[in-house]
Amino acid sequence: MTQAVPVSAEAPPAATPPELEAAPRRGGWRRLLVLGPLVALVVAAVLPYLQIPLPGVLDGPFNTYGNLQLFAVCLVFGGLAASYDLLFGRTGLLSFGHALYFAAGMYGTDVLVTHAHLPLWQAAVFTLVGSAILAALLGAIALRTTGIAFAMVTLAFAQVGAILVARDFGGLTGGEEGLPIDGDRLPDFLLGVGNTVNLYWLALAYVALVVFVVARVAGSPTGRVLAGLRDDERRVGVLGLDPYRYKLVAFTLAGALAALGGVVYVLILGGANPHVTSSELTLSLLVMVVLGGPGTRWGPVLGGILYMYLDHRLTSLAADLPGPLGQPLFVLGAIFILAVYFFPGGLASLRGRLALVSNALGRRRKDETVS
Repeated sequence: MTQAVPVSAEAPPAATPPELEAAPRRGGWRRLLVLGPLVALVVAAVLPYLQIPLPGVLDGPFNTYGNLQLFAVCLVFGGLAASYDLLFGRTGLLSFGHALYFAAGMYGTDVLVTHAHLPLWQAAVFTLVGSAILAALLGAIALRTTGIAFAMVTLAFAQVGAILVARDFGGLTGGEEGLPIDGDRLPDFLLGVGNTVNLYWLALAYVALVVFVVARVAGSPTGRVLAGLRDDERRVGVLGLDPYRYKLVAFTLAGALAALGGVVYVLILGGANPHVTSSELTLSLLVMVVLGGPGTRWGPVLGGILYMYLDHRLTSLAADLPGPLGQPLFVLGAIFILAVYFFPGGLASLRGRLALVSNALGRRRKDETVS
């Protein structure tokens, strides 16, 4: 006669599958991915309070006025590169006219403040709305074409903007000399060398906003459609979606984000510079995105910051370098070629490549230990 097992008897604990054991570890990585950018943002915000000497990297401590302005410029171009990546890296649109909307943000704000005597916040709002409308109108025309034809149409629009600025119609833009902004119409906390730290924080807020917006778009259903357009536009059309409409949304949003960068940049420089209307700026943005890693969250930002930092530092050090090394563009070009050759995915792929090398070395040590 068999003895019944009591109902209250506890069964031995089941073995935990390996994938469930790794779940908390993956959760830790997810938390790190979420908290990492916030920690980096806080660290970047408090850097002006720290007297950190970086010999050979900066002239003096980080919190000097010159270095703060330099990094404010670098941050603006990091955000501008991220806005361009919404077109190039996320949607697959090669535009040669993205600088037009950056210039529209600069000159629109400057003209409304200096000539129309509007307060800064009103000028900024009108400029952003006008730039978004301009991007929508020009995008509606340019997106009727594809490929190299699209790139040429956007370049033509940018050249028209550059001509209008250079001709100084009505004395609005200042021509080749640029247009200084009327400081009497600006808030006191944005004026003077002593308030450079406020401009730095403004540039940091701009980068954070652009990264947040681009990340939200990329993670949304619209972002998945944009990624599909980048990979295979015909397949998106077969699914019943309108590629033209989605591309126009990306084009307009990227133009508005670039115009916002122009609003911040005109405050940092204290006026509008006609150099921002040139096609060279858009080509520089393309280099920044490729250098950082197209289609990634932080790659374009890092590429923009690194490019502008090197451009500034190499210009100041060019006089001390012999031969072709004394030409900043030559050095920048060489660095770009080496980066593309060794890191085809840009700076964003550096972590993955280092992880592969580390895993390979770890397996090699394990094999040596076993043998």
